[in-house]
Amino acid sequence: MQLVRQKEESAMKRHGPRRLARGPVCTTLVTLLAAALASGCAAEGTDSATGGKRPAPPAPGQEGPPLLKPRQEGPPLLKAAPPDALSAYAGEVRRKQAARVAAARKQVAAAKKWRLAKVPLAAPEPPAVKPRITTRKGFEVTGGETLPPVFTTVPTKERIVFLTMDDGAEKDPALLRMMTELDIPYSAFLSDYVVKEDYGYFRKMKARGVTLSNHTLNHRYMPGLSYAEQKREICGQQDRMAKEFGKRPTLFRPPYGNYNGDTLRIAKSCGIKAVPLWASEAFPDHMEWREWDRDLHPGDIILTHFRGPGDWKGSMPDMIRRVMKTVTDKGYAVARLEDYV
Repeated sequence: MQLVRQKEESAMKRHGPRRLARGPVCTTLVTLLAAALASGCAAEGTDSATGGKRPAPPAPGQEGPPLLKPRQEGPPLLKAAPPDALSAYAGEVRRKQAARVAAARKQVAAAKKWRLAKVPLAAPEPPAVKPRITTRKGFEVTGGETLPPVFTTVPTKERIVFLTMDDGAEKDPALLRMMTELDIPYSAFLSDYVVKEDYGYFRKMKARGVTLSNHTLNHRYMPGLSYAEQKREICGQQDRMAKEFGKRPTLFRPPYGNYNGDTLRIAKSCGIKAVPLWASEAFPDHMEWREWDRDLHPGDIILTHFRGPGDWKGSMPDMIRRVMKTVTDKGYAVARLEDYV
């Protein structure tokens, strides 16, 4: 007995204390747990399709394409246009091209007829939304934030300028023909004291697409007049133009470009929306400039007058030839002011 006890003590020293078995149930549970663990490990590392071993997952960036999803129903495919529609479209394209070619030839012929140095450049399409016009710095009046803006240039990046003519003293039929044949847009600011001699001339002008605007009844110096006198000059001309030409203007240019706060307040009360002045002035033999660089700029307004040989060195067509040479040489086209203001 002593020898057996010594052997047991020696074994406990080598392997530690041994737990007592707890019967056959415990043995069975241990066996099942071991089998489950072995099965799970085998499932993680084997695959029947690869001979019992599953491939390792792909490295980042080497993944294959994603599984395709079932195709979803989209809109129906467009059907080809019928031959008749394609033929009609092609015909319309040809007609428009032919019209452009004919218009270009017509303008070349008109430029030659009226002795222009170059064919005028075509203006781009007008903007869908007119630019916001503000008063030029230095042209403000006290309390003028809500009054019609006074400006010399329309804000635009296009290489366009605007041609305007003042008073209405000269009524040259050649001007109407020339501007119509050349298709050059312009605006007229009229004073009744000279226009009333021949309203019919300016009705013809209006019928050709020219906008007629307000330049007062008698071309007087506005800041030197009382409020009532200014009102008669501005609003009186609004009434006169509505009577003679069927429309009250929305643009007003004060004589000599001079005005004060009363001028703008009265103009607003009579329906005026804007007061365009000018950045340069055209004569038959020269140009005069407001800006220090003596040049044109995108959106500049050009002023000229209805004058003839008795007032300056040349006729109205001579003046147009001069201004168009300057405008075209500098790479500008003439656009319609009312499309932008």
